[in-house]
Amino acid sequence: MNDALVIGPFSTSWLELISFLLSVVTVWLNVRQLHWAWLFSIASSLMYGVVFYQSALYGDMALQIVFVAVSVQGWIWWLRGIEQRALPVTALTQRGQVAVFASWGLSFVAIAAALRMYTDSDVPYSDAFLTAGSLVGQYLLAKKRIENWLIWIAVDVLYVGLYLYKGLQLTAVLYGIFVLMAVQGWKRWKQDLQN
Repeated sequence: MNDALVIGPFSTSWLELISFLLSVVTVWLNVRQLHWAWLFSIASSLMYGVVFYQSALYGDMALQIVFVAVSVQGWIWWLRGIEQRALPVTALTQRGQVAVFASWGLSFVAIAAALRMYTDSDVPYSDAFLTAGSLVGQYLLAKKRIENWLIWIAVDVLYVGLYLYKGLQLTAVLYGIFVLMAVQGWKRWKQDLQN
């Protein structure tokens, strides 16, 4: 499953290709607020964990494990809500926004320190910053907070550059697609929030 595969200008592996396809389906379902997204998220996260390990992106690898756990919780919240009601799209309060940025910053510092001390990563700060942002974005997505899409837009734009640097061209394309899908998610969820 790790054999080289050439698709047009992209050199990839079957594992990266399958992860790519599952990830596109995941975000497509998330934009539409369909709970099935979480099952695809679990599968794509497990597979991408291996891809990122092989690319020495250890923060991203660990992030995939967290994504699996958050996906299980997201599945439950989206099906039953927090109080046994369907979970509506909501916005963060001003205090919530401060908490989000504080969480991102503190997580970045902790993850960067761990990557510098315990791994051979050549991009510990980029990996840590984007991993921390992804943790915040995924949590907000699971809670159906509309701001998750703004975080994903910012994180995904930056991930394109990181994945190009690491030679993961197909994954860089995926994150470019994610940017467009996140913009669409923002627009759709904003309509739901206003209704």
